[in-house]
Amino acid sequence: MKVSRFILLLLFVYKVSFGQEIAATPPMGWNSYNSFGGAVHEDEVKANADYMAKYLKPYGWQYIIVDYCWYYPHPPGAKVSNAPQFRLEDGAYVPWCSMDEYGRLLPDPGKFPSSKDGQGFKPLADYVHSLGLKFGIHIMRGIPRQAVWANTKILGTDAHAADIADQNSICPWLNHMYGLKDAEAYYKSLITLYASWGVDYIKMDDMTADAEDQVYHQNEAEAIHKAIKESGRPIVLSLSPKNLKKELPSIKENSNLSRISGDFWDNWKQLKQQFDHCAEWMGIGAPGYWPDADMLQFGKVSKRGPVSEERFSRLTEDEQRTHMTLWCMFNSPLMMGGNMPENTDFVKQLLTNKDVLDVDQHSINSRQLYRKENAVVWVSQMPATGAWNIAFFNLGDEPQEIAVDFSALGIKGSWQVKDLWQQTSAGVAKNSFKQKINPHGTALFQLSKK
Repeated sequence: MKVSRFILLLLFVYKVSFGQEIAATPPMGWNSYNSFGGAVHEDEVKANADYMAKYLKPYGWQYIIVDYCWYYPHPPGAKVSNAPQFRLEDGAYVPWCSMDEYGRLLPDPGKFPSSKDGQGFKPLADYVHSLGLKFGIHIMRGIPRQAVWANTKILGTDAHAADIADQNSICPWLNHMYGLKDAEAYYKSLITLYASWGVDYIKMDDMTADAEDQVYHQNEAEAIHKAIKESGRPIVLSLSPKNLKKELPSIKENSNLSRISGDFWDNWKQLKQQFDHCAEWMGIGAPGYWPDADMLQFGKVSKRGPVSEERFSRLTEDEQRTHMTLWCMFNSPLMMGGNMPENTDFVKQLLTNKDVLDVDQHSINSRQLYRKENAVVWVSQMPATGAWNIAFFNLGDEPQEIAVDFSALGIKGSWQVKDLWQQTSAGVAKNSFKQKINPHGTALFQLSKK
């Protein structure tokens, strides 16, 4: 083994062995939002868990995440995602969401029948765990407005909800919560509840104001991070702000993942924009913290909202492969957005290519090598072997040849080339390598020393 390869391997082993235990690699899972918005039902969550256990678990997929409004009592067949609460003459909120005596929201029994009698998400989490998978939930920042109206007690303290709520701190797109001016005790009570359910992953939303100054709610991030640490349960914490790189030290200290953009959906314009965001955040991801390029827009989406009509992804097959390749070269968390029981064979292939997934999970030194108009090249290395991963992207509307000179990588000589998507040999390349790439398409190669 050459010295340089040994150093790469030693660095990788050190990071994984002595870094944070949680999110040692980018988490891989399924999230209900893109398929079902705020109105997913228990049987649909179980169906996606069953699919993951049967087809994806051997490839490292493990998280099943119930996204937002799981506490909201949607009527049968309702599709409104950002469903509001209204106030009666006495100030009471309707519809009244399931909540315990300490102001902690509970799953709606209409959507999650196993949660009845105060069982919460424990029965569903137990089901997911029985499949060898992990269970997660989405939460909104803050405390329910209905808890403030009822002035519920805060577990373990003499305080009440109205004492700790900041009624000037509100989410601009969902009117269920107030922010917190004194967050530690309430978030400690939340994590105590979630740990008792068996929650392994929390996606915390509304972590930035929607104003131009993009205020980051640092005190609440710190409070929930502290509560998770003190709970002793290894819970992944994902923050959903928009792109807040200026707050990176705090975000890295207090979370395992954070978003690098607003919501990403299945259109080419947004996918092109993600190249800019990934280039801005490259080199930051490492065991314990991974910048998140948002969910994978594959398969059947918007079955119950939240964006446009029910459909299979509007991205072409070339664009979907570009999407997956960029996410993997960036070492992004991978959260499948489509309803997996309806996956096509093509989507299943996207999610089960071991070599491509290994790039996402284990490559290091990932970076954009160059971007020349519509030609983009990303590179990374595999620490165990010293192999190079090279991704060619054509963002233009016509086929074009894209090339890389080995001198730009600091290497020379002859290298065996494997096409990771096609799972075929691409021959031997000496000193440089080039390939003709389809419009909006990609190719991903791995170079091993001959």
